[in-house]
Amino acid sequence: MKRLNVGRARTLRVGQTDAEHLLWCHLRNRRLEGWKFRRQHEIGPYIADFVCPDAGLIVELDGGQHGEQMIYDEHRTLELQAMGYRVLRFWNNDVLKNVEGVLEVILEALASPAPHPGPLSHRDYLRVARRGEGVALTET
Repeated sequence: MKRLNVGRARTLRVGQTDAEHLLWCHLRNRRLEGWKFRRQHEIGPYIADFVCPDAGLIVELDGGQHGEQMIYDEHRTLELQAMGYRVLRFWNNDVLKNVEGVLEVILEALASPAPHPGPLSHRDYLRVARRGEGVALTET
């Protein structure tokens, strides 16, 4: 399957926020108890800030602009969950002021079992959605 957002993901990696940089320092190179994370990783039509593929966990950092796009974020989270991922959201300010607390929440999520045996590929997700097996896609 062709990855459509590779250039955008690279741009986001280069232009990361201070909060993303700080959290990445703790997640990269398996520094968080051996868990492998990727940053600005393409999942279907989305780019997740951080993803741990083995645990099916996505970590999103939200800045001030996300207060204005909460409906989009909620829709995006629901679609990612329908693909089998768990999504954690933190405000940038939380990371900058309490990174240890954020890491604790991430570790708790990593320690708990995923609700789905494994994330669905975007192609499988679309196949399930077309059959109407509990997934509703809406155009916005």
